[in-house]
Amino acid sequence: MSSCGNTINNNSLEMEYIKKHHRHDQISDNQCTSVLVKHIKAPVHLVWSLVRRFDQPQKYKPFVSRCVAQGNLEIGSLREVDVKSGLPATTSTERLELLDDDQHIFSVRIIGGDHRLRNYSSIISVHPEIIEGRPGTLVVESFVVDVPEGNTKDETCYFVQALIKCNLKSLADVSERLSVQDRTEPIDRM
Repeated sequence: MSSCGNTINNNSLEMEYIKKHHRHDQISDNQCTSVLVKHIKAPVHLVWSLVRRFDQPQKYKPFVSRCVAQGNLEIGSLREVDVKSGLPATTSTERLELLDDDQHIFSVRIIGGDHRLRNYSSIISVHPEIIEGRPGTLVVESFVVDVPEGNTKDETCYFVQALIKCNLKSLADVSERLSVQDRTEPIDRM
């Protein structure tokens, strides 16, 4: 399932979600692909509320400084993303490919920008699970991208994985912080 370092645990439920929701079109020899997973100690509705915001990726993506979405938020909608300094890019133009609120699946394709991620497409699926006896969320993110000239598949894959891992860690941090704030303790005083 990965053309470089595999990040999947041999968990049958994770593999089921990947087979069901993370099918990318034909992958060519000059592309790399991978799947990453993250377990988040926050309920699925809260995590999904952040992931699904095509118009506000900066809510949890630390490398996004600004986003301007065009039109209604529907399949085919475009967004212009400004990237924070420190990355080899300043802008990215992205199209919403899939937003399924029932199945909790979100897909984006990069269609332009001043970066080297050509034919980049990602799918994120969000699934409820129990973590330490509490409602939690399993997030699965897969991608496929062209390997830029002068780079190897491994270099490209590791770079994209590093970005996604950072985004998933930030998603977990933001979700878990919001989850803790949302929790109220019962009052047993009479």
